[in-house]
Amino acid sequence: MWMVFGIAAIITAILNVVWGVRSQDAKWFRFISLSLTAFTLCAFYSANAKWVLNEDWSALMDVVPTMSKVLWILTIVSILINSVSLFKKNDR
Repeated sequence: MWMVFGIAAIITAILNVVWGVRSQDAKWFRFISLSLTAFTLCAFYSANAKWVLNEDWSALMDVVPTMSKVLWILTIVSILINSVSLFKKNDR
């Protein structure tokens, strides 16, 4: 599930930038993208909790060390991409 949320967050972040470049209001795409980023993190840690309850230590050892670093990087990238439309000057 966290992959679905992550892909949706990337798509809405791209839409946020596109709408921002076209001088259109992108606040909803920014909100949705950052919300989906938060849901991605929650879903990932929920999956980890399920693995702990099932005592699936091999899944935890395989996935968590790498993906925890990747999720930090992608969360920072999501914040940076979504902030692009905040710094665009309005000519109105």
